[in-house]
Amino acid sequence: MLEFPLVRPILLLASASLRRRQLLSLIGMPFETLSANVDETPRSGEEEIPDVYVLRLAETKARAARSQADGQSVIVAADTTVVDGQVLLGKPADRSEANRMLRRLRGRVHQVYTGIAVLRVEEDRLVSDVCVTDVSMRWYSDEEIEAYVASGDPLDKAGAYAIQHAGFRPVARLSGCYAGVMGLPLCYLTRLLLAMGIVPPADVPSACQSFLEYECPVYRQILAQAPRP
Repeated sequence: MLEFPLVRPILLLASASLRRRQLLSLIGMPFETLSANVDETPRSGEEEIPDVYVLRLAETKARAARSQADGQSVIVAADTTVVDGQVLLGKPADRSEANRMLRRLRGRVHQVYTGIAVLRVEEDRLVSDVCVTDVSMRWYSDEEIEAYVASGDPLDKAGAYAIQHAGFRPVARLSGCYAGVMGLPLCYLTRLLLAMGIVPPADVPSACQSFLEYECPVYRQILAQAPRP
């Protein structure tokens, strides 16, 4: 039987991403943000095993942020990459690379992998998981690509796109977790927090679906595997 503490620890989000901050706010717990700059260069062989790659980076970010946390904190870290076949598409280096990525992805199906790690500092206990979502892109035009790239929005996004961008809207449909494509799969996070004995006060699936305006087909399956208080 799990014992759940009455006093929730302070959550620390090891990310500067606005999207991740918006999503984390939906679980109903106060949190602070801090930096966790790590080398995101894939290691030899990781393009063939993207789940290992994103898990390694998420766990490394959580560990890197530990020096900025106190003993009562719980650190949340994540890493997202777009995978097209056996090619990892991270953040584009410049507008030219963003343009090439978007041309490569249009009209096709790819996968988005998000690794997520939760570190309880006092116990030095770390748990992690990977969310994988199949994403089908629409056939956007060259002109749409040029306008989107000119906006600057793709430059800090894996695969050079934001699924939620109101003007571009590159995704035709997806199979899996919308929040995972944005960079923080909340039901996976909930499952990890419960494994740590931390119960988010919000109805996370409802809050997430309302915020994203998306009817999620997978949240029941994900949370069915979570420990119960």
